Amino acid sequence: MTQNARHHNIPILTTFDPPPGLEIEAILGPCWGVTVRSRSVVGTTCAGCQQLFGGEITMLTELASDSRNEAMDRLEQHALAMGANGVLAMRFDSGELMQNTNEIIAYGTAVRLRAIRTA
Repeated sequence: MTQNARHHNIPILTTFDPPPGLEIEAILGPCWGVTVRSRSVVGTTCAGCQQLFGGEITMLTELASDSRNEAMDRLEQHALAMGANGVLAMRFDSGELMQNTNEIIAYGTAVRLRAIRTA
């Protein structure tokens, strides 16, 4: 499975508070990362078989995890392209586009952070 936490080059937080020791120098605006994934016929069939016996549907869990990781990576790339060194108020959203096709979006506010100056 690919549920391991990924390392990002910039802080990506779910709050709008900057990390300790940093302050917001500039708010650059919204940023996002999008991926659209489909479940294969084989994967859907196997998932259906797992439903008969109950428990976790591992193929769909892996697909969801991979999709979120890809959306996060694209969010980071978009923020960096905007000149950001952080993303605050990050969230996920998802929706079905067509049968067996899901859209995953990671979005937040791109910011430029700086170290807090002490007197």
